[in-house]
Amino acid sequence: MPQIGRHLRELRRRRQLSSRELATRAGISHSTISLIERDRMSPSVDTLGAVVDALGTTLVEFFSGLRSSYEYSPVYRPDDFVEIGNPDEISYRVIGFNQPARKMQVLMETYQPLADTGDIFSHDAQEAGLVLEGRIELTVGQQAWVLTPGDGYYFDSNLPHRFRNLDDGLARIISAITPPSY
Repeated sequence: MPQIGRHLRELRRRRQLSSRELATRAGISHSTISLIERDRMSPSVDTLGAVVDALGTTLVEFFSGLRSSYEYSPVYRPDDFVEIGNPDEISYRVIGFNQPARKMQVLMETYQPLADTGDIFSHDAQEAGLVLEGRIELTVGQQAWVLTPGDGYYFDSNLPHRFRNLDDGLARIISAITPPSY
């Protein structure tokens, strides 16, 4: 698993910023920066986005730089999947993170009980997925569907959408997004 903190610390030092300066620019606490840089905390996508934005880069560029420092392999074991989400809520584990010239993002998504992606959102991509476990409510535009194991989906991500685990147990999805977001 890539060391996000080490890469973040390297970018901060290249820009000659103290961790306190970066925290102030990103609007988060100094202790959060410290925990992330020491790989003691897996930041949410929103937190990491604020930090990389404060560094003057994007999440895509951040992960591209991180990806290039790892060897390529066509085979990925579960320990090789890279976490880009928040495992306490919704885990997004990227399969093939270091794949050169990657044109799609394949994820193992795990939703904790009653987890929700939050407000409806959209982005420039297409998404497809297959529910492996649990019950997921998928909202696309003004319509909502309840998906159970074996159900799949495919939609244009420019349409506002949201995912929600409806149960008290875990829900799992294998998904693909093209082009990759991270």
